[in-house]
Amino acid sequence: MPTSPTSKTSAVTSQTGAPTSPTPDQNAFYSRAPAPHLSSLPISPFSQSVDRRQPVSTTTYGALTPLTPLASSQPLAAHFAVQSEDSIQAARSSPGQRNSPPSTSTTLSYPLGSDAGEAYRMRSLPKTARMAPRLATMRDETTSSTALESGTLGGADEVHVSLSGDGRPVVGGKKATEATADSLDYVVEDMFGGEGSLKTSTIGDDGEPEDEDSPYLEVRASVSNIDDPDMPVLTFRLWTMGLGMCIISAALNTFFNFRYPSPYISPSLILLLSYPIGKIMAYALPMRAYQAPKWLGGWEFTLNPGPFNVKEHALILIMANVAVAPPYSMNVIVTSEMYYSANFGVGFNFLIVLATQLTGFGFAGLCRRFLVWPASMIWPQNLVASTLLNTLHAEEDLGDSGQGVSRYKLFMIAGAAAFFWYFVPGYLFNALSYFSWVCWIWPNNVVVNQLFGTVSGLGMGVITFDWTQIAYIASPLMMPWWAELHTGIGFLLSVWVLAPALYYSNIWNFPYLPMLSPFSYDKFGQVYNVSMVVNDQMQFDLEKYNLYSPVWLPCTFAVLYIFSFALSTAAISHTILHHGATVWNGIRRVNVEKEDIHYKLMKRYPEVPHWWYAVFAVFFWLLAIVAAYVWPTELPFWGLMLSILVPIVYLIPAGFIYALTGLGLGINLVSESIAGVLLSGKPVANMIFKAYSLETLENTLAFVQDLKLGHYIKIPPRATFVAQVVATFLAALIQVGVKTWLFSAVPDICQPTQAHNLTCPRNSVFFTASVLWGLIGPIRQFGPSSPYYPMVWSALVFGTLAPLPFWLLARKYPDSFWKSVNIPVLLIAPTLLPPATGINYSSWFVVGFIFQYVIRRRFFQWWTKYNYILSSALDSGTIISTILIFFILQFPKNGTLVLEWWGNTVSFETLDASETLPRLYQIPPEGLS
Repeated sequence: MPTSPTSKTSAVTSQTGAPTSPTPDQNAFYSRAPAPHLSSLPISPFSQSVDRRQPVSTTTYGALTPLTPLASSQPLAAHFAVQSEDSIQAARSSPGQRNSPPSTSTTLSYPLGSDAGEAYRMRSLPKTARMAPRLATMRDETTSSTALESGTLGGADEVHVSLSGDGRPVVGGKKATEATADSLDYVVEDMFGGEGSLKTSTIGDDGEPEDEDSPYLEVRASVSNIDDPDMPVLTFRLWTMGLGMCIISAALNTFFNFRYPSPYISPSLILLLSYPIGKIMAYALPMRAYQAPKWLGGWEFTLNPGPFNVKEHALILIMANVAVAPPYSMNVIVTSEMYYSANFGVGFNFLIVLATQLTGFGFAGLCRRFLVWPASMIWPQNLVASTLLNTLHAEEDLGDSGQGVSRYKLFMIAGAAAFFWYFVPGYLFNALSYFSWVCWIWPNNVVVNQLFGTVSGLGMGVITFDWTQIAYIASPLMMPWWAELHTGIGFLLSVWVLAPALYYSNIWNFPYLPMLSPFSYDKFGQVYNVSMVVNDQMQFDLEKYNLYSPVWLPCTFAVLYIFSFALSTAAISHTILHHGATVWNGIRRVNVEKEDIHYKLMKRYPEVPHWWYAVFAVFFWLLAIVAAYVWPTELPFWGLMLSILVPIVYLIPAGFIYALTGLGLGINLVSESIAGVLLSGKPVANMIFKAYSLETLENTLAFVQDLKLGHYIKIPPRATFVAQVVATFLAALIQVGVKTWLFSAVPDICQPTQAHNLTCPRNSVFFTASVLWGLIGPIRQFGPSSPYYPMVWSALVFGTLAPLPFWLLARKYPDSFWKSVNIPVLLIAPTLLPPATGINYSSWFVVGFIFQYVIRRRFFQWWTKYNYILSSALDSGTIISTILIFFILQFPKNGTLVLEWWGNTVSFETLDASETLPRLYQIPPEGLS
C-alpha cells in the first residue's frame, strides 16, 4: 500500500538565504542517508497488486525490503543476525545503484495492517551524513530499545526500521547512536494504516551533503521536501467529503451572509472536520477492488485505497477554499433586486457568479510561472496549512525523547487551550477583548478615547487578550518579519502620526467628525443618507443633492484613500523597477529562478497546459459579455473590456505582494473610480464593473494560492485542476440556489424588522457604496471642486515616484538594507481601516515582534519546529469556539442570552463605544462648509 512521506528536515539555510552546511547544533536540522531518485524506484512491493503472502525478493534501490517475520518475543539482534549478507553485497556492487542520480527523497513503504513485529531493512548509499547525536524509539519504550541503542545491528551503511511487539516503529543500525528520531519523522498509525517518511540530503560526487531543500527557512520549517508519487489522490473519499463539505459550507455561508450576527464556516474548520471523517472512512470502507461493466470500459476502482493521506486532505482544503466564501457578485444580484428593481432571474445570477469566478481561475493558471513555481513565492498562508497537514499525517506523535513535545501534541494542547480560553473574552469577560483600560479611567475624555479606544479609537493601549482581535489582519505568527515590520511602520506613520496630525490640525473639518469610523457623513455630522439624493426611480437627483449635502469623510477614511491612491501607482512602479526583468523573462518562457526541490518533485507529474487555463479565461469572459447583453444591465462592451483590463494590470503586482507577505492588495478604489467616472448614473452597470474587476483579481489570487498549496503537498496538477473546477461549479450552483430559495420563501427578507435577523447588512452597505460611487460619483467627491482633490493627485504622484529612490539606493549599495525596502507593503498597512481598528494593528505587531523577531532569533530551533503549528492551533481552537458560542449561546435567542456584569459592560460605557462616537468639536447649526 503506498504511503505518504510528509515530514521535513533539511540542511540549514543562513539568514541571508544562502545554503550552508548542516552542523549538529544548527536548529535540529538533520541529514539522512540518501537513496536514488524516486523516479528510479520500483513500485512498492506492498501495493495492492502484490500478494503479501509471497516473499519479496531483495532490491538494490534503497527501498524497504521485508525480511522474515519476527515473533514479538524474538530479540531483534538475533533476528538480524540470521539474515544473509549476500543481498547487502549485491546492493553495494549494483551498477544501477552506483550510477543512480543524487537523491532528492527517500520513500518508505510498509503493508497496511501488517503483523506486529514484521521487520524491514532499509539499505542506503555509503558516505551517509548523519548529524544527530542519539537514537530514540519512535513512540514508547519497547523491549528492543536496548539492543537497538547498542548500535550492534546491521552493516555500517544500513538503517533498520522494525515494528515492535506493540506495533510501534523502532530504528536501529551499526551507527545507531548517530541516528535520531527527529531525522526519521516516521509514524505508523497502528492498525489503521500508516505513513512513513525520511528526510534526505543529496550526497554529491565529493561525498559532501548538498542542499536538497528550499532555500527559504520558513518553507523548510513547514513543507516536506519528499513525495510519494504512488499516493492516491482522486479517491472516493476525496469526492465524497470534498463535494459534501462544499455543499454544506456554501449553503451555510450563503444563508449566514444575509444574517446579522452570523458565523463563518472557514476552510480551516473544514480541514479539521475532514480529518477524523477521513480516518473513519479509511477504517470502515471495504478494501476491495471493483470492476465496472465492460460496456463502461471495464475499469477497476476501489472505495478504500488505503490510509487517508495528506494529498486527499489538502485537496479537500483546496475545494473548500473555492466554496466557502459567498461570491462578491452576490452583492450585485441582491442590491439590484432589492434597491433598483432589476431582477434578472436565476439564469443571469448563475452566469455572473460563474463568470466572475472562473475567469480568475483561467488567469491563475497563466500566472504559475510567476507566482507558483518560483521558490521565492513562499505564500505564508500555505506554510501554516502545510505544517498542520504534515503534523496530522506524518507527525502525530513521534515521541521526541527529550527534545520537547511533538508538533501533534502541541497542536492538541494549544488548540484545546485556545478553544476554552476564547469563551472568556468572547462571552464571559468581553473587557479582555476590548481592553481599553485607559478609557476606563477617563471614560468621558474625548482625546483619550480617540487615541486609546479599542472600538473606534487608534488602539494605543496595545493590549488585548482576544486572539480574534490580534489575528484580525492575519496571524502574526504567519507573516515574515520584514513584512510585519513594513506594515507596522506603515501603520505607525499613517494612523498614529498622520491621522492625529490631520485631525487635531482641523484639516477638512475632521475634528467635527469621529476620528475612526466606517461611515461617510453629511454636513450635519450624521451618517450620509443616500435616499436623500435619489428619486423614486432610484436615479440621482442633482437638485436634491444640492439641497442635502456633499459627502464628508472622517479622518481615517481620508487617510485610507490617500494610501490607497498612492498604493495603486506604487505597486505598478515597484513591480517594474524590482521585478521587471523577472516578468519579462517569464513572458519569454525563461526560467525566472533556479528550480528548487519542490519544483523538481512536481516535474514527475503531467502539467496542466497553459491553453487549458486560457480557454477558461476567454470562455467565461465571453459568458460575462453574454450575461451583460442578454439582460438589460446597461453595461457596454467596452465597459467589460475595461473591467477585465484592471485586474490584468494589477495581477502580477498584487500576486507578488500576496505571495511574499500574505497581505492582499485591493483595487476597490481603482475600480470604483473608473466605473464611477465612465458609467456615472448607471448603478447596476457600475456594480457589475466593480464586481467583475474585484472578483477576478481576488479569485485569481485565491486560485493561485491553492495551486501553490498543491505544489507544496505534491498533488498532481491535473488533479488540482479538476477539483477546483468541479468545486467552483458546484459552489456557484448551491450559492445561487440558496439565495433564490431564501428570497422566495422568507418573508420580509432584508428588512430591518425581519423576524430571524435576515436583514442583509452587507448588501445595505454595498447599496450605499453604489450610490456614492455610481450615482454621486467620484468627480463630485474627489474632483476639482472637492476639498479632497489635492489629496488624490498628490497621492498618485507620490506612489509613482516613492519606490524610485530606494531602488536606486539598492542598486548602488546592493548589500545594504535598502534592498529590503518595499514601498507598496508599507502603503498597504492602513487599507483595512475600517473595519479594522487600531488595536488590531498594534496588538498584532507586538505579538509578531515577539515570535517572528525575538523568538526566531534567540530560540530558532523552537521557532522552526513549533511556530507555524502554534499559529494553526490558535486559529483552529478559536474558530471552533466561536462557532459553538454562536450556535449555543447567541443563535437560539437572537443574541439576547448575555451575562450582564461589569466585565461585559465596562468597555461599552465609554465615549469610545458610544453610538455617536467621540468628536472634538460640535458641528455648527448651519452645518459644515
